Amino acid sequence: MADPQAGARGPPEPQAETLVEPARVNGSTAEATLSGTELAWRPTGAIRDSGERRKLELESDVLGFQVEGRALKVATFARGDDARPPSPLGCGGGGGERKRGELVVEMESEEAAQRWGEAIGDRFAALGRPKRLLIIVNPYGGNKGGRKVFQTEVLPLIEAAGIHYIMQETTHRLHAQEIAHSLDLQKYDGIICVSGDGILVEVVNGLLQRDDWSTAIKVPVGIVPAGTGNGMVQALLHSAGEPFSMSNAVFAIIRGHKRALDVTSVVQGKTRFFSVMMLTWGLVADIDIESEKFRWMGSARIDFYSLLRVVNLRRYNGRILFVPAPGYERFGDPVEQTTSYKSDGASNTMEEGTSNVCNDVTCTYSGPSVDEADLKWRSLNGPFVNAWISNIAFASEGVMIAPQAQFADGYLDAAIIKDCPRSVALGLLLRMKDGSYIESPYVEYFKVKALRIEPGLRVGSSTIGGIIDSDGEVLARGDVTQTADEPEHLMAYGPPIQLTVDQGLADIFSPR
Repeated sequence: MADPQAGARGPPEPQAETLVEPARVNGSTAEATLSGTELAWRPTGAIRDSGERRKLELESDVLGFQVEGRALKVATFARGDDARPPSPLGCGGGGGERKRGELVVEMESEEAAQRWGEAIGDRFAALGRPKRLLIIVNPYGGNKGGRKVFQTEVLPLIEAAGIHYIMQETTHRLHAQEIAHSLDLQKYDGIICVSGDGILVEVVNGLLQRDDWSTAIKVPVGIVPAGTGNGMVQALLHSAGEPFSMSNAVFAIIRGHKRALDVTSVVQGKTRFFSVMMLTWGLVADIDIESEKFRWMGSARIDFYSLLRVVNLRRYNGRILFVPAPGYERFGDPVEQTTSYKSDGASNTMEEGTSNVCNDVTCTYSGPSVDEADLKWRSLNGPFVNAWISNIAFASEGVMIAPQAQFADGYLDAAIIKDCPRSVALGLLLRMKDGSYIESPYVEYFKVKALRIEPGLRVGSSTIGGIIDSDGEVLARGDVTQTADEPEHLMAYGPPIQLTVDQGLADIFSPR
C-alpha cells in the first residue's frame, strides 16, 4: 500500500555522494570512506568484517575540520571505549567521558583533500550547526569565574569547530537584557550565555521587549554553566543522558540541536516578567536570596544557609489558585468564580492580553492570550513552607525539583510544601537531589495551565512577609531585610501574581 503521507512530505532529499579514497590515517595506510554523516576507515588489506574498521559520526563525534594541503585534519570530541585508553582511533563507540583528539587523513592529492573538505562542510551545514555566535560573558556570577570559563572551556572548542564569534562582557545588572534588546540579530545564529541562569533569563526578556519580538524570540539561545545554580544546563544535559560538564554544554551548542522552550508570563497589574525556569516563594526563595551575603562560600552557601533556615523554619499564610492540567483536577478545592483582579488600579485580566502591546512607536510581546471565562480554577490555602513553580526539572546540578517537568509541554509543574515539622522539612531538602521529595504526604505535586499566588504574611507576624523569586530575580519582597543598594523590585508583595504559559515560544540549544 502506498504511504498516504508521501505526497505531504514531498520528494525524498537527494543522498550525499559516498566518497572512497586511499589515504594515510594517522600515519597508517587505509581506505577512507565518507558515507552520509559517517567517516570510516579500514587498514589497507584488512578483511571487510575483521573488526578493524573504525568510524566517526560527524554529528556526535566531531568538533570541526580544516584542510591543509593534502591533509584533512579532523578535530574530534568523542567518548573513548572503556576497555582501552581514549584515542581518536577508538572514536565512534563505547561510553565514558568525551575527550578531544585529532584525526589526520592524508590524501593522495590536494584536490582529493579539498573535495573531502567540501563534502564534510556540506554535511555540517545540513546538520544546522551555527556559524556565527554572540557570546555574553558574566564576569561576576558564581565565583566570578566567567572569564576563565570562556577562555579555558568555551574558546578552545568554539575555535576547533570553526565558529565565528563576538564576545561581550556584562558590566551591570540587566546589561544582557539591553544587549538582546538592541542587537542586530541578522548577524548571528544564536546567543550564548557564559553565566548562571540569570543572564539567560535577561536575554529572553530582552528579545521579548523588541518590536520584532516574534522573530527575535526564535533566535536560539544557549548557556554554558558559570554560575551558582546552573539548573538549565543540568536539565538539558540530563534529558539527553549526558553528564553535567562545561565542555558537554559547549558541544551541545556546537552540534546545533535545538528544542522548543515554554515561556511563562509573570504578571502583576501592568508589570510583566518573562520566566523560562521557575518561581519560588517561601523556604527556597529565602535560601536563594538571603544566602547572597555568603556568596564568598561559592555553591556551599546554599547548603549552609538551608540548614540555618530549617532550624528557624518559616511558614507563610496565603492562597494559591491554579488551573489544573488534564488529569490533575483532584488537587485543591474548586473555586466558584475567578475573574480578573486589579493591582494599583490596573486591570490584569488575561482576556485583555493579546500577543502584543502596540502604540505609535513599539509593539512588544505581552504574554499569551487566555480567555479566563473558560478556565476552571482550584485553590490551596496556607500556611505554606514553600511553593515551587517550575518549567524545568532541575534548580541546580544537585537539586531536582520537578521530576516530571518538560521543556515545552505548555504546563508548569507546581510542588507545594505544606506546613510541616522542621525534621520533615530537612528530610525534604535532602530528598530534592533525586526528586523523591514529591512523594511526601506534605508535598502537593501537580501540573497547571495557569497559576496565581496570593502571598500572605509570615505565620506569627503581623508585618513581615516573604520573598518571591523568579529565575534568581527578586520580583517582590515583603520582609524588612532589603538593603539600601538593592534595586527596586518589579512587583509588590501582597497583590496577586499570575503565571501563564506560552507553549514552545523560545528556542534553546540542546544536546538533542
